[in-house]
Amino acid sequence: MSTEPPFDKDNGTTPPSRRKILTASTIALGGAGACALAAPFLESLEGPGADLRKAESDDKAAIMEVDLSDLKRGDHKQIKWKNWPVFIQYRTKDMIAALKEPALKALLRDPDSKIRQQPKDAVNDYRSINPDYAILIGICTHLGCIPNFRDVKGYAHKGGFFCPCHGSQFDNAGRVLKDMPAPYNLPVPPARFIKPTILRLGESAAEPHFSMNDIQQI
Repeated sequence: MSTEPPFDKDNGTTPPSRRKILTASTIALGGAGACALAAPFLESLEGPGADLRKAESDDKAAIMEVDLSDLKRGDHKQIKWKNWPVFIQYRTKDMIAALKEPALKALLRDPDSKIRQQPKDAVNDYRSINPDYAILIGICTHLGCIPNFRDVKGYAHKGGFFCPCHGSQFDNAGRVLKDMPAPYNLPVPPARFIKPTILRLGESAAEPHFSMNDIQQI
């Protein structure tokens, strides 16, 4: 027999359990439009975002080799590493030169990568072990959405990343612009090149014991 108290018609009292159900239903219906707009965020929660803050898997199992010989200058691709999206772009010469320009660096929150979001060998203007390649964890440091490849608005040179959920913009090195919702630059995974176009993810030559748990936020 149910122990739920009856609905009191005289004073309009609704049992707590039913009230919760009605409230939840109202919120769900009212937020349907917002959820549709935030689809990338919801997808990230169901996919890579679901494991963002879980403990790392075994380091040996995390080693992954990636062939980059299919990329031409300006091309990019997305792969999956440790259940995270990884953005890899073969930069053009203009993209590389732009990353050192004072005009671009003046737009950035952490242009010199002082906050721990990368291994030591990626603390440079390119945030990369090789200036030719951007290698970044494609997860916005605001709420875990997956950014798109998009140029920095109002800046002449190509290259950058834009988060569609709340509008955070990053340059081609994954450095976040000032006054954006995202508080930190995009994370850089440990990596090294074992051949000119063969990338090994999960290993840092300069910092062998680097772990993604060492960074400020992912």
